[in-house]
Amino acid sequence: MSVLRNALARFFSWGRNPNMHVDADVQTAIHMWPIIEKLLAHGEDGDTYRAAVNFWRDAERPPLAVYDGDVSHCHIDGPLQLAGDFALPLGGEIFSRGVTIALDPFEANDLRNHIRAAIERAILAWLADNGRRESPPAKNPYDRQTADREAKAMIADWAARKGAKRPVTEGPDHV
Repeated sequence: MSVLRNALARFFSWGRNPNMHVDADVQTAIHMWPIIEKLLAHGEDGDTYRAAVNFWRDAERPPLAVYDGDVSHCHIDGPLQLAGDFALPLGGEIFSRGVTIALDPFEANDLRNHIRAAIERAILAWLADNGRRESPPAKNPYDRQTADREAKAMIADWAARKGAKRPVTEGPDHV
């Protein structure tokens, strides 16, 4: 992680278009380079990728999962520890109104399993409630540009029908 942190520190301390150099072993570089390119991308996608990992800066341990509610928030921390047939997180934290709780490995694992089960139930219920249980698999290859345009048009239409007080924010390829 220090290699990535050093590279990003060099990146943000230089001019508009810095020349980055990162030292990493080949396996790490092969897996990390596409991620770094996405994090450095200009526009909505780059902004979204950076926002998705922004909380990493403040994390004491590498987060395995982050769960956000309207008021409460928790994270489960790694790296996972193999203990016999089990893979346990090192811990986690819960933040809610007036409550901050540090979780030990067993509490974190129990909460992670509890939240994952709730997510699974919510997805299956949503599919059933919306008649989507028998939907065909998504088409491949995925046409990202067309899907984004359609989604943005749907959002703009929905916002207009709802009488949104703020205008729909337009990205670089807004329809």
